[in-house]
Amino acid sequence: MLLVLGILTGLFAGGAHPVAVNLVPSPWDKLVHAVIFAVLTGAIGGAASGIPGWRRVGLAFLGATLIGLFDECHQMYLPGRKPGWDDFAADVTGSLIGIALLRAEWRRRN
Repeated sequence: MLLVLGILTGLFAGGAHPVAVNLVPSPWDKLVHAVIFAVLTGAIGGAASGIPGWRRVGLAFLGATLIGLFDECHQMYLPGRKPGWDDFAADVTGSLIGIALLRAEWRRRN
């Protein structure tokens, strides 16, 4: 849960600083989006350990995807930043990768 909170703080508080504008040049920013959201999805799935099976997977994916959507909407109000469907697509792709990694880990354990 602390990892989830740390990522959220980085996205919303860290992303609000002017230094965050073009911190990672395109197209590498999409890779960063995907990696962050893969880790976020895994962290949400790990924090939801009391929820069984596909509900846990759904919660992790939906939670990370909504956070990505809120992050893009949040950028409308930040100077020098703009929301982008391409960034959101990278977030969703990262979330799907995170789900695949979670499923692989669960299969390995069982």
